[in-house]
Amino acid sequence: MPSLMLVVFLVEATVSFVNAVGAARINDLVRLYRLFWLGFAGVFRAATEQRTVQAEYLAVRREMNATSSQDEFARWAKLRRKHDKLLEQLEASKKDLDSSRSKFDSTLTAMRFLLTRAPQYLIPFWYATEPMFWLPHGWFPYYAEWIISFPRAPLGSVSIASWQLACTGIVTLLSDILTLLFKLILGPKQPEAPIQAPGAEDKDSKSTSTTEEKKAS
Repeated sequence: MPSLMLVVFLVEATVSFVNAVGAARINDLVRLYRLFWLGFAGVFRAATEQRTVQAEYLAVRREMNATSSQDEFARWAKLRRKHDKLLEQLEASKKDLDSSRSKFDSTLTAMRFLLTRAPQYLIPFWYATEPMFWLPHGWFPYYAEWIISFPRAPLGSVSIASWQLACTGIVTLLSDILTLLFKLILGPKQPEAPIQAPGAEDKDSKSTSTTEEKKAS
């Protein structure tokens, strides 16, 4: 089952990649990718309208604060109604943006589960009796062959659960090695020692000798 072995390895590698990068960061990247392909026209238009409403709201608010509610009540009441209307528009716009983002994140979470976690559990369950490959005869004791073929693969073969566990260990090991290499390559450089000006060492030695002579005297 070379193809099935490769599928299991790819699933484990994908799950490890998702766990390393983080679900929130992946959602942000997919959101940017979606915006790139669908175009920025609608998003730019909505953002422009929101900034326009916000600027008008701030201007009305400043004018309302500068107007006396006692001396110019009619003008103040008109500004107040306009202020409340613009505030409702801003709150509705913010709610729509938050709602769309929440729905998008929920959809991505469901898709990520179907592409990673679901195969991670369904494939070993469905192919539990299929041997991935056979062990050399007589190389392992009976209890080792039984453990490697657990839970339902033929005795003397490697079960899909054992292969999945081995793939997880290999992916984790490779991830740790790559992380260590990146840290060594991109790590902070050691600060270089300051270069002394010519004659500074002679001055230091002279001051040291003078201090020692004073202590001796």
